[in-house]
Amino acid sequence: MRTPLRNVVCLVGAVGLAACSNTGNPFAKKQPEKNAINVIDATDLTDIMLTIADPNEAVIFFKNASIKAPDRIDLQRGLARSLLRAKRATEALPVYKKILKHEDASYEDHVDYADALIRSNNWKEAAAELNKIPPTVETFKRYRLEAIVADSKKQWKKADSFYETAVGLTTQPANVLNNWGYSKLTRGDYEAAEDLFMEAISYNSKLFTAKNNLVLARGSQRNYKLPLINLTQEERAQLLYTLGLTAVKKGDVAIGRGLIESAIETHPRHFAIAVRSLEALG
Repeated sequence: MRTPLRNVVCLVGAVGLAACSNTGNPFAKKQPEKNAINVIDATDLTDIMLTIADPNEAVIFFKNASIKAPDRIDLQRGLARSLLRAKRATEALPVYKKILKHEDASYEDHVDYADALIRSNNWKEAAAELNKIPPTVETFKRYRLEAIVADSKKQWKKADSFYETAVGLTTQPANVLNNWGYSKLTRGDYEAAEDLFMEAISYNSKLFTAKNNLVLARGSQRNYKLPLINLTQEERAQLLYTLGLTAVKKGDVAIGRGLIESAIETHPRHFAIAVRSLEALG
């Protein structure tokens, strides 16, 4: 759940008020006010902004902080990462270019810049940026991005190798397993894709994208039964609908119609898109 910036600011304000217990003493030594940047450091507000705060409010926060302390690379990084969280990758690119010119720039910054390039569909530039990083920099994010770039070039052996390495470098591999499975799906390797999607779900049972992709992989093999995984009623309806569409595309129109009808009956609310699809099938 995203936390509004005003709530965080109020929290900092409350801490400040609590520290003023001797304000009633006219002879008490007045403490100099801390500037905003020091307050950030004292309260770990930067970490809050990069995790639970609303991304767009975090962007405003880091922009203002960077203006007050333009030489601080950590604030520039916060701004760039907040822009990515806010799905404003194109705006993050010039910020990363500035970061990379800083004397304290690291290889991790190059990886983050490549991520921003991929998110803004600058694939060639992303590949070039990753090539600047020495092979000794072995991080999960680096190999995940290498796999995605290799996928975009249809370099399947490289992609598989990078995906496998990335999976081994994290304790939460659900998303990268889902990406790897989708890569296999696009290649037509449906059985391998199915296995990878199942593995992804085993790490994160709430990852609906992997559930939907799993159904696509099964439907592509004309297996129109839902897999034995935990599903909410709405998820079950959504997956039945996906299976129905897959069946229609495979030419199994009668089966597809039946699955879409089941999806409409299963959904806890009005399933408008499924109803329209059923009407289109006549």
